[in-house]
Amino acid sequence: MGGILTRQVEGSAEAGQWASGNQIERDLILTDADFSRIRELIYQRAGIVLAEHKREMVYSRLAKRLRHHGMTHFAAYLSRLERQPDAKEWEAFTNALTTNLTAFFREAHHFPLLADHVRAKQEPVKIWCAAASTGEEPCSLAMTLLETLGPRAEQARITATDIDTDALSKARAGIYPQEQVRKLDEVRVKRFFQKGAGRHEGLARVRPEVSALIEYMPLNLLAPQWPVKGPFDAIFCRNIMIYFDKTTQAKILERFAPLMKPDGLLFAGHSENFSYISDAFKLRGQTVYTLAKK
Repeated sequence: MGGILTRQVEGSAEAGQWASGNQIERDLILTDADFSRIRELIYQRAGIVLAEHKREMVYSRLAKRLRHHGMTHFAAYLSRLERQPDAKEWEAFTNALTTNLTAFFREAHHFPLLADHVRAKQEPVKIWCAAASTGEEPCSLAMTLLETLGPRAEQARITATDIDTDALSKARAGIYPQEQVRKLDEVRVKRFFQKGAGRHEGLARVRPEVSALIEYMPLNLLAPQWPVKGPFDAIFCRNIMIYFDKTTQAKILERFAPLMKPDGLLFAGHSENFSYISDAFKLRGQTVYTLAKK
């Protein structure tokens, strides 16, 4: 989460639905009780709060998992999950219900601010991108560092994490549709991307000097231990907190605070406001926070 490759909701036919007059018939059985169990399970696993109106989305995304296992009832699928708390299927379950919406230089006003923040740094810059999704955001951070720091950027490190392991696999590949890359200015496209040819026609790959700054790893923000090591000059945690309730948001913010340098910056999404959730941070600018106590 955090980013925006819009995962398109599958069409009705793919999701196993057929229109019959005004009635939608399904080949898989999802009861009200099943939906309530799914909401509870994904909340326990990932802190994600699924609203009531997400039922169609849940059906569409989990239907593939049921068919993969040759199952027709969500109840049976969920019972199998609950009987095997360490099963690999939990990863697929979580991936299916995670929304990945991202873009290069999304919320563009954050990147000049980051550049100003790190420009005079003498020590190697460290950034945590806590919702890396399919890689567009950490790549944007890397490009900003390369443009700002020049050769000194080689010492910088971006830790990019996400709970969705499928999204991280795409991020590590660093290959994107050229249509998506063309939305960047021409200078950046030429400097930071390699144009695909032959069987890669229509694709673009980020150049190695961009990827070299980024380390991808899975991370569940609800996990008792985080495999990241601060202190960070900046933490980007954008457009993911909106999926958590206020209690969970407050716990995460309290854990961010000791991982930041005294002058570190916390970047939030455009629809997120942490001012009334935690005393650890204070607002510095538009959706940007700094530590309240240094």
